[in-house]
Amino acid sequence: MKHITVNGLRLEYRDYPATAEGRPSLLLLHEGLGCVSMWRHFPEKLAAATGCRLIVWSRAGYGGSQPWPEARTPRYMHREAEEALPALLYALHIERPILIGHSDGGSIALIFAGAFPEVPRGVAVLAPHEFVEEETLAGIRAAREVWATTDMPHKLGRYHADVQRVFSDWNDTWLSPAFRDWNIEEYLPKIRCPVLALQGEDDEYATMRQIEAIAEQVPGTELLKLAQCGHSPHKDQEAAVLAALVAFVERASGSCR
Repeated sequence: MKHITVNGLRLEYRDYPATAEGRPSLLLLHEGLGCVSMWRHFPEKLAAATGCRLIVWSRAGYGGSQPWPEARTPRYMHREAEEALPALLYALHIERPILIGHSDGGSIALIFAGAFPEVPRGVAVLAPHEFVEEETLAGIRAAREVWATTDMPHKLGRYHADVQRVFSDWNDTWLSPAFRDWNIEEYLPKIRCPVLALQGEDDEYATMRQIEAIAEQVPGTELLKLAQCGHSPHKDQEAAVLAALVAFVERASGSCR
């Protein structure tokens, strides 16, 4: 594991080098309870399949990354997209990446693409959120019950230095009254790069309206709805997701190997 200081915070990351010339850099953005290690072997498989340099990192407070000193607000994903991600790209000398985000990471990627439309070559999102649905809140309430009644804290604690804060920041923020009106749809019409949006038909945290809303507001968006798949498409349907992402990277980069 490598480390880099961004906005005064020490973040952990892994850097898979390109194996082919002229390939874009890929950045993987993890979910609301994720980190570098929780991607497991997916990053190395995607890097090998595309030939691209691939960066995966733990956002502030996740995994072994140093947390923000301030308490989380309902705009925490905006902060990651508009402050932290540009600073990370600068520190890593990456100019025009393809962003691949899961859940919260997908939302962050969409905000970034709308705020800085000239930067990304493409954005692929797996089970992203653009607004709050009752189905989402129900899933998060269920997760709170699992947290309180099972060994979930122990299992998740293997991946995070401060697992209680990781869970509380995510769960408490999403269930707070202040978050009910959270919505990032204003960013969607500003996106200029190719977009791929994937979601499982059995997603326990959202309905298909989440990715359909992207297609309605970003012309040319490609949708992929996966059967027998929940909120983690890259785990539940790994082969299908890898194939879709490889094809998308070719489309977004404008070149073929």
